[in-house]
Amino acid sequence: MARSRTVHRCSECGAESPQWSGRCPGCGEWNTLIEEVDRAGAGKLAARLCGRQPPRPVAAVDAHDGRAVATGVAELDRVLGGGLVPGSVTLLGGEPGIGKSTLLLMVAAAVARRHPVLYVSAEERAEQVRSRAERLQAVVPDLWLLSETSLPAVFAACDEVQPGLVVVDSIQTVHDPDLESAPGSVVQVRGCAHRLVLEAKSSGRTVVVAGHVTKEGNLAGPRLLEHVVDTVLTFEGDGHHALRLLRATKHRFGATGELGLFQMNTDGLAAVADPSALLLEDRRADIAGSAVVATIDGHRPLLVEVQALAHSSSLSFPRRSAHGIDANRLELLLAVLHARCAVGLGPLDVFVSTVGGVRLGEPGVDLGVCLALVSAASCAPLAGDLVACGEGGLGGELRQVAQIPRRLAEAARLGFRRAIVPQSAQVDGAGLDVVRVATLGDALRAADLPPAAVEGGRAGVARSDGAQAAAGLR
Repeated sequence: MARSRTVHRCSECGAESPQWSGRCPGCGEWNTLIEEVDRAGAGKLAARLCGRQPPRPVAAVDAHDGRAVATGVAELDRVLGGGLVPGSVTLLGGEPGIGKSTLLLMVAAAVARRHPVLYVSAEERAEQVRSRAERLQAVVPDLWLLSETSLPAVFAACDEVQPGLVVVDSIQTVHDPDLESAPGSVVQVRGCAHRLVLEAKSSGRTVVVAGHVTKEGNLAGPRLLEHVVDTVLTFEGDGHHALRLLRATKHRFGATGELGLFQMNTDGLAAVADPSALLLEDRRADIAGSAVVATIDGHRPLLVEVQALAHSSSLSFPRRSAHGIDANRLELLLAVLHARCAVGLGPLDVFVSTVGGVRLGEPGVDLGVCLALVSAASCAPLAGDLVACGEGGLGGELRQVAQIPRRLAEAARLGFRRAIVPQSAQVDGAGLDVVRVATLGDALRAADLPPAAVEGGRAGVARSDGAQAAAGLR
């Protein structure tokens, strides 16, 4: 019988420690060490799966065996650069209820129309999966269901069905009896993931597993879980909106810059043909604090509405809330507005949000966010046909961003007529009245927005001639 020992493992990085301490010696995180029982020699199953392959000349390796195969779900194939690679392991992470199981079942049904697929449901009964499959019209003869949590049973089913694709939902609920730890623990998650990778590499089967995320949005389990797989996909969106976004944060077989867009409806997930039109569908152009920004997400140009709200605060430290943009970036833009454009929003509560739950991480949205903030503070709506893009600098200057012609072409397609861009941008207009500005102050003037200031706890027009002169607004 194998000997066992008690160790403490970090839930973030998987580092071991013989005794508990408040801080992980590996990654430095606090309160992440968890007591586990580790059995010596528990790698028998892994040793059996890992067959030795002799070395081969690189010219003798068939490159066609490593090409991606389309799944039949267009938005997923877009993100993966063509599809799933045989023998690869893909990890799909997302919040509970976001639609991971729905997406995986759609993929399994699409692939099962060509060759057998094994769908391992470790969280739900087979009857529940069948009910969802009927709703998604995914009842396919070669789609095999297995409601099992034991990893050896999963491998036995693979030997029986001989599937080309194995879907495991989810990795946190699968367990290996050789590992004396509870399902979902660091030992189990790391061990099961490693053995699924060995199975994929030795058999050539494609494996897709679902993973839970923590409240911070990171994949649950040790960081090794992300390193051991070939591809990491994140499925995100606002639970109160129908839009879902699929991104690749790691992809060994291609780029990670592409974006997949789905819309959740009663029949499952549907690809979004025109995401910009969907995001602007309910927009009201006559309210203050609303601005449309032209952004690039992956290789897709998108028009996204940014909404801002500023009102008097009763707190000693006014609130700063950002949803869809980085909170630190919002603080920086507020500081630039105050120092360079005489826009004082310090005593006000400031809220900024993107519509549709879209997360904007590129700097080209800086100008649109600033326009929305000043519009909200001065109670002056922006023109409904105005779109903006540009990166803001600490000196109040505006800098150009990538692919401005594509951004403006998307805006012109949806009926926008005016665009504010940095002065250095080389664009031909794309059917728009393009206004080039050098500074953020010039952009406020081009948008017919007065610089807002705080007077007596209320937002109003700045009257400091010296501040306006410094900002280049006079």
